[in-house]
Amino acid sequence: MKKPAPTVTPNTWEFLRDPMIAPTGFREYDARWKYPDDINLPGMTALGLGLGTQMQRRGIEPVIAVANDYRDYSLAIKHALIIGLMQAGIKVRDIGPALSPMAYFAQFHLNAPAVAMVTASHNPNGWTGVKMGFERPLTHGPDEMAELRDIVLQGQGEPREGGGYEFVDGVREAYLDDLVGDFRMSRALKVVCATGNGTASAFAPELFRRMGVEVVESHNRLDYTFPNYNPNPEAMEMLHDMAATVKASGADLALGFDGDGDRCGVVDDEGEEIFADKVGVIMARDLAKLHPGATFVADVKSTGLFASDPELIRHGIKADYWKTGHSHMKRRVKALGALAGFEKSGHYFLAEPLGRGYDCGMRVAVEICKLMDRNPDMSMSDLRRALPRTFSTPTMSPYAADTEKYAILERIVERLTALADAGGSIGGRRIAEVVTVNGARVILDNGGWGLVRASSNTPNLVVVCESPESEAELRAIFADLDAVIRTEPGVGDYDQTF
Repeated sequence: MKKPAPTVTPNTWEFLRDPMIAPTGFREYDARWKYPDDINLPGMTALGLGLGTQMQRRGIEPVIAVANDYRDYSLAIKHALIIGLMQAGIKVRDIGPALSPMAYFAQFHLNAPAVAMVTASHNPNGWTGVKMGFERPLTHGPDEMAELRDIVLQGQGEPREGGGYEFVDGVREAYLDDLVGDFRMSRALKVVCATGNGTASAFAPELFRRMGVEVVESHNRLDYTFPNYNPNPEAMEMLHDMAATVKASGADLALGFDGDGDRCGVVDDEGEEIFADKVGVIMARDLAKLHPGATFVADVKSTGLFASDPELIRHGIKADYWKTGHSHMKRRVKALGALAGFEKSGHYFLAEPLGRGYDCGMRVAVEICKLMDRNPDMSMSDLRRALPRTFSTPTMSPYAADTEKYAILERIVERLTALADAGGSIGGRRIAEVVTVNGARVILDNGGWGLVRASSNTPNLVVVCESPESEAELRAIFADLDAVIRTEPGVGDYDQTF
């Protein structure tokens, strides 16, 4: 395989012939590039050849399920990837346009040992990427991604005989059947279904109706230009729109999904936007009654309530805080035999007997409807108010270049660790501990905390804070943490504040 050429640029003869791949696109747990600025179609073919070579070297049966999200350029990118996979001797089973969790489901449904999903996930148009995995329900983590990067960038892809192609129809219907089964609501439930015109538009409204849920449609027409907003239920723009629709329609709640359907966001009947980690605690409380003594994994961006909530403690629940990222979380849930994992970004990892351990926004929607059915006298706002009160920020992302962000983070972590060692404080509270499993989670003496880590997918840092006391203390925690972050001149503006 020819090495990707660093000199290839768009709108040249070589751009239509030679692979161009920016090394920064190989992330911790998937691949993500701006297209066509950072990768071209020959580059995607080189990626396919590299992924197929990785399968062959590892002794993986040479069969892979492949799919694409609903963006105007995703089909061309998938076809370029497929050419490379077939060059490597891989038999491709193409399931067509899909959600990422539908592609993961296809691994089980088709008994395919590998999966490659062409998607930019929740990133805006102009981005593309691939989520891939060999050991279901797991996806590539840092080791696998580093190995794949080296194969591709060093031109180690090995063509082989035996590749093939098959289009497999009917997986969408099987996926929806698997999600709903024979469950039907026994209480009336009216849900705003928000898909931001993304891929979930082809799934979520039908999913709700199959369960007997009354659907209030919100941007459910497929439109890959995303004319209203980028489908991302962690972004306040989408959450605010969901809240307005709830208030206008009198719905019981709103459920919103990102561009590839592996995340779910929630707004309650009062129009209150509930961050996904708090939704996780609501779900964990309900599941704890059915599965006492279970283990729940939460990412380091999530609320401290998984460990401190009296209801979870009463049912013997064990909490484990782990690295942010869908591949990290899937592996941790599997390694611990946990019932579920919850990530503040809206990824939920529901393992047996609830799900198969991969992140699926549609599965979360089904389980939230079941939760509401088990609690017929409770509204979502009742369930929210039943939680111990905490004050938290949205996930905020100040700019930091991909080539600099990890070095910047390392220096920030050193400063925060030194501050803790010196008996220092954040937000007027003494630092009790700095957890460095994924960036720095600075835990204060009253259980409040502030987190800074590097985004694995975009050129940003990630900042989240929580106070168990007050909005004022929350703002003080953020101000002091931000002051440390601002010692780095390479850190730019925040994408959103609170």
